[in-house]
Amino acid sequence: MIPAVKFRPIHATCTAVALTGLLCALAGAPAQAATPVGWEGTALGLSAAQQLSQGEGVTVAVLDSGVYADHPDLKGKVTTGPDYRQDGLKAGDSEWGQHGTAMASDVLKVAPKAKILSVRVIDDKHEEERSQEELEDLYRNGGENPIVQGIEYAVQHGADVISMSLGSDDLFSSYDEEEAAALAYAARQGVTVLASAGNAGDVLNGASYPAGYPGVVAVAATQQNGGRADFSTVHTYNDVAAPGVDIVSATNTGGYKPVNGTSPACALAAGVVALMKAENTKLTPAQVNDVLIATTHRPAGGGSAVLGYGLIDADAAVRSAASPPEDETAPVAYKGKEHLATPDDSVSKTTHPEMDQGMWMTGLVAAGVGLAALAGGVLLALSGRRKSVAREPGVMQPQGFVPS
Repeated sequence: MIPAVKFRPIHATCTAVALTGLLCALAGAPAQAATPVGWEGTALGLSAAQQLSQGEGVTVAVLDSGVYADHPDLKGKVTTGPDYRQDGLKAGDSEWGQHGTAMASDVLKVAPKAKILSVRVIDDKHEEERSQEELEDLYRNGGENPIVQGIEYAVQHGADVISMSLGSDDLFSSYDEEEAAALAYAARQGVTVLASAGNAGDVLNGASYPAGYPGVVAVAATQQNGGRADFSTVHTYNDVAAPGVDIVSATNTGGYKPVNGTSPACALAAGVVALMKAENTKLTPAQVNDVLIATTHRPAGGGSAVLGYGLIDADAAVRSAASPPEDETAPVAYKGKEHLATPDDSVSKTTHPEMDQGMWMTGLVAAGVGLAALAGGVLLALSGRRKSVAREPGVMQPQGFVPS
């Protein structure tokens, strides 16, 4: 018998778009980049950045749906790690590695001499295609969280950077203590972790994890004019932004397809971090974050929840990586008093005055009515969203599940 497992959705934050007429308009690719480079190359300043660094000696772990290592652009650059999805699919299956292959090619588009470590933690299927029985079958490994397993494996097998173009699909909260602990472990080992901010900006704009965890570089998506891509989630956890519209990426069949999403934005940003780490192998995760933020094309209004501190400037980031600000972060044991804040001496530290019963009941009733209305609206919105996604041709919006 499989123990009961609570699942929360994890989806890859990327959708495919039509290719017609796009490739002929792409700009010339920067040095040694095999996957065609379009407007994102100019937006990030890749040509200048790649004169300084191409990511040599750096390993980027792509935690995703698998990477088709025989793609001409990826051959000889990919090491395939474990498959923590354990859903029976394997390399060569049409539903294996669609999203992960695209993301790996976007990393290498920026850092062509980097190496990719592929760890499969999600799949390319839609959430609505899964039954509860099928989901339980995926966790016959004891119900362990594939995201946690993937992070730990990547850290223990030489990853310098972890790129996660995926996120939870939960309106309220998908915070997971095991994932937070795994990310803290990565930070202690000096591994920089990036995650896509999410694609809910034009729907419910719910928080997305792992982007929302402390220490993770959350990457929002821009469109060609530098503004926020309509789908890019708006949240205070956003750190920086990268191009996320019409990004031509490799497919698991050996070709190319342009994609939209905070997924390619995250992968491109991970490539920039690989350039930085190759320039300065001693960079800590905190220094990477500080340099990325300090060198962005800062919006006129300053940093915000829309695009974080702005569009990444790869050239400036690589140059600044050579002499980063001092990293003063370190784990510190708490040695304070019983409370972080000093309570008023007239108030007990362990008890509180009783709430007025009438006020409590009024608030409870109001909260119940509001919650019921909100739940109804959410269900309607999600129902309409899922139906529209299912009808749209060429959508690449894989869904996965992890226990919480």
